[in-house]
Amino acid sequence: MNIWGMILGGAAGFAIGGPIGALLGIAAGHYAEAKLRGPREPNEAKKIAFTVAIIALSAKMAKADGIITRSEIDAFRQKVHVPSEDLKRVGQFWDLARQTPDGFQSYAKQSVQLFGNRAPILEQLLELLFFIAKADGEISAPEWEYLNSVSTIFGFDDDEFKRMAKIYGSEDGAAHIILGVAENASKNEVRAAWLKLVKENHPDKLIAQGLPNEFVKAANDRIQLINTAYNAMKNCK
Repeated sequence: MNIWGMILGGAAGFAIGGPIGALLGIAAGHYAEAKLRGPREPNEAKKIAFTVAIIALSAKMAKADGIITRSEIDAFRQKVHVPSEDLKRVGQFWDLARQTPDGFQSYAKQSVQLFGNRAPILEQLLELLFFIAKADGEISAPEWEYLNSVSTIFGFDDDEFKRMAKIYGSEDGAAHIILGVAENASKNEVRAAWLKLVKENHPDKLIAQGLPNEFVKAANDRIQLINTAYNAMKNCK
């Protein structure tokens, strides 16, 4: 069963608990054929939780912005594999998440509890939020505030958020900013930074931490971004 079949059936809600588990329980009650069950493999609950977290946080972001459009779901589909037969119900799940009484802070805090403070998989989640926020052409002031708040809950400091904002939120993601090195960094510094980022953000490692297979495209896009930045700097003096 793919991740959408598990989520739309309210899978593992009782096992995950918290606001993420509660949202899965709402989905189970919403769909008559749904049946709650526990995860079948150790990492399955985390994969479900990651997916619910990105849906809930993107839905709450749209609510915070006050502008809810089809573009958010369309942007989500550009980065995440959603089979055509599941698209309608994923949209319904997004609407359920938008209407829950739990604030976005609850979903963000539970994500930290599940994946760890400043975990690479949380930056992957933030990148997706940035991409969705840009779906209608630009990131609004309420969306910037929202993204900053989520980033802070995830444990990233102001400098790290500014770096992510340049990389994911604008066209100002210069190679040295992506790699996290000085503009005049040496070849050894550039290579060391590149190796560290590739190791931390490799799709296989993120999958081991709880990234669902349906999100591999987004992870591969990020690796490509890192590699492109390295290729632009690897011959520096």
